[in-house]
Amino acid sequence: MDDFETAIAEYYRLGPERDRLSTWGYLEALRTAELLGRHLPPAPGIVYDIGGAEGAYALPLARDGYEVHLVDAWAPHVAAAAEASAAQPAAPLAGCTVGDARDLPFDDSTADAVLLLGPLYHLLERADRLRALREAHRVLKPGGVLFAAAVSRYASTFDGVAMGDIVNPDFQELVQGALRDGLHRNTKPDEFPQWFTLTYFHRPADLRDEVSDAGFRAIELVAVESVAAWAADSRRLSEPEYRDATLRAIRRVESAPELLGASPHLMAVARRSH
Repeated sequence: MDDFETAIAEYYRLGPERDRLSTWGYLEALRTAELLGRHLPPAPGIVYDIGGAEGAYALPLARDGYEVHLVDAWAPHVAAAAEASAAQPAAPLAGCTVGDARDLPFDDSTADAVLLLGPLYHLLERADRLRALREAHRVLKPGGVLFAAAVSRYASTFDGVAMGDIVNPDFQELVQGALRDGLHRNTKPDEFPQWFTLTYFHRPADLRDEVSDAGFRAIELVAVESVAAWAADSRRLSEPEYRDATLRAIRRVESAPELLGASPHLMAVARRSH
């Protein structure tokens, strides 16, 4: 295991993201589920969730009638997903596998959809990101849909100001590095787990170019949380009226080019044309 993989494992071993999508990442979860529901073909269909962690999206999709195969690079994630799958015996995952997004264990043209909702974060080199995207293209059926998530180049700048960490010189160094070359280098996740871990931060145009260079067409680039990430009252997202109004507000501007980089997360939705 190289230094990068060790840093990633150490971060996830701390468990800072175990309840993220139900707490401080709830808006991200709502919007990701919304985008999946909008673009996925109707069930039944075959979905490969690559980098699916403990199954936050894979398990609900299985309950919705999809045949879902989860792959993740970290064995504890896969074990947790398998345990959660066993707890829903009426709709288990079709598979849980330790694997690499750059070398998928699936045959050509077998999936109706591929989810890359994390691998592009942790592949620091463009060549490796392209390998993962080309693997997704390979395993998709013609007309199959890709969902590729990325962290915005400017996420740490916004987050640092919003949370107050921007006054910390170490955090300022992280921000400057990300702005310079896209590499967010938190090498002390045990000391500052809230600063995430070693990650590549995309500019919107770079994400579009990578997806295009991997062979995809009909690429739609949207903001996941958009400006609501910094303005929404997360405590009120459980209130249906407030939540629905916030989601409608995001939809109105989700594709506005001027606002894409202001979202913590971006999503490329694209199709294999042949």
